[in-house]
Amino acid sequence: MNDEHGPQAPLLRTLMIARPAAGRLALATLLGGAAVAAAIGLIATSAWLISRSAQHPQESAIAVAIVGVQFFALSRGLCRYAERLVGHDAAFRVLSDIRVGVYERLERLAPLGLPAYRSGDLLTRLVHDVDALQDLLLRVVPPFAIALTVGAATVAVVFAMLPAAGLILLAALLLAGTLVPWLTGRLAAQGEARQAAARAQLTGSVVDLIEGAPELIVNGAVPEQLRRTLAADTALTHIARATARTAGVGQGLTSLCCGLAMWGGLAVGVVAVHDGHVNGVLLAGLALIPLVAFELVTGLPVATQTLQRVRRSAARVFEVIDTPAPVTEPARPLALPEAPYALRVRNLRVSYPGAARPALEGVDLDLSPGRRVAIVGPSGAGKSTLAGVLLRFLPYGDGSVKLGGVEIAQLDGDELRMVVGLVSQDAHIFDSTLEENLRLARRQASAQELSAALAQVRLLDWAQGLPAGLGTEVGERGVRMSGGQRQRLALARALLAGFPVLVLDEPGEHLDTQTADAIVADLLAVTRAHAPAGSSREHAILLITHRLAGLQELDEVLVLDRGRVVERGTHDELLGRGGRYAGLWRRENG
Repeated sequence: MNDEHGPQAPLLRTLMIARPAAGRLALATLLGGAAVAAAIGLIATSAWLISRSAQHPQESAIAVAIVGVQFFALSRGLCRYAERLVGHDAAFRVLSDIRVGVYERLERLAPLGLPAYRSGDLLTRLVHDVDALQDLLLRVVPPFAIALTVGAATVAVVFAMLPAAGLILLAALLLAGTLVPWLTGRLAAQGEARQAAARAQLTGSVVDLIEGAPELIVNGAVPEQLRRTLAADTALTHIARATARTAGVGQGLTSLCCGLAMWGGLAVGVVAVHDGHVNGVLLAGLALIPLVAFELVTGLPVATQTLQRVRRSAARVFEVIDTPAPVTEPARPLALPEAPYALRVRNLRVSYPGAARPALEGVDLDLSPGRRVAIVGPSGAGKSTLAGVLLRFLPYGDGSVKLGGVEIAQLDGDELRMVVGLVSQDAHIFDSTLEENLRLARRQASAQELSAALAQVRLLDWAQGLPAGLGTEVGERGVRMSGGQRQRLALARALLAGFPVLVLDEPGEHLDTQTADAIVADLLAVTRAHAPAGSSREHAILLITHRLAGLQELDEVLVLDRGRVVERGTHDELLGRGGRYAGLWRRENG
């Protein structure tokens, strides 16, 4: 969050987002004020009725008061119910818009624009911090608005009954409505800021504990991770206790002010009745009205404390929203060119902010239908950076990257990714069925097309042997599948999507050598057999790999080192040169 906007900026931005629901929020505030006014009217009318009844008047003299008691009693409950109904409806509408906005921003930032956030922290921001914003609309703004309007009206009524009592009530309400909230706000400011960070730390630690359970168990690291989680929980508990103490201080001071107002009103009322300035039947009202009037300010210390929490949560939410996207979408994107699709990269240069040298420099690459190219090189050579550029996950500075003659920087990123697909080394498998994981690629695919995609990656026999077939649940992240099966399922999904250009980023990573080589070999065979040779429907394949097995089947191999292409040619040509590629081949094959 930019500091020049000031500490209130997140709250103001939240209120700006809530503008479409302003009518509903105003109605909810009006209903809340009516409920409190009805409560004050109920206690005042009841006090007068009881006092007047003690004088044994005729029934007609108190008939209006009886009806008034019934009216105020019914109005209080109805107005309170309507306030909750309308207020929460408005707040949930606003939260829905904010949560969708945060998710859309995360979608634009992923996968390469969120290096500074842990998954647990992002989950806290998307769920808890967004939920906390409803308190601004329900538990902060309305209480202050109601206290100001209804409080002024109540003081005016008491002042009309007895000026001295009205002034005492005004002083007590001002003290409880300004000084006490200010004090609790100061006490809560630091604690609420720490609480948001501590909650994010605890959530992240719990997520790490759950997601990394197998590795933690195998390495005997569960006790240490549990200690970290318990330490985070203990820290959050201490902060919560301090917050509760602050709330208790606020409630105690407010109750003290209420008592002073009641006894002060009663004292001046007794004197006024004795002197004959006030009718005796009003004395009970002068004493009891402050008790109900302080409902207006009782919640203000808590509201001020809540304001600190909401401010911190809003800052965390807008911090994500304000995170600059790694790639800026064109204001007026060009239409996708017509098939056949060919990618042409010339003199590409990519730099990361603050990096001492470019991640890629002077890279040339051609991917036309049916052409299959491999990128090899050590870690940090720039292989995955190139994949990120081709999919518009990363921007490029100098050079040119064209799809069908159109610069990809001028295309809509989502439309580009309908042509250029990616199978990454850690492709996500959702906690659903095999069929639903496949249909992510093409929702309307027929059963025959699903089976064909599985057959192409040699998973069909395995899938048909399962008790529920394609309806089998694969578990979170595909935990009920082997690593090779998960990667083959990701490949089947990409084939079903029918991407004309397919980028394979280390498809055999995290797998044993034999499985990794088998997957690459099958993939190359499938993509070549998927369409007639020379057809525009053939896939253009870019294989990013650190293993060299099977690369003799490819049209070209590029060797990257420190962002530059140091060698290029076919497998046999590169072996014949005896250079960098030949050295990698010798090391891999003993």
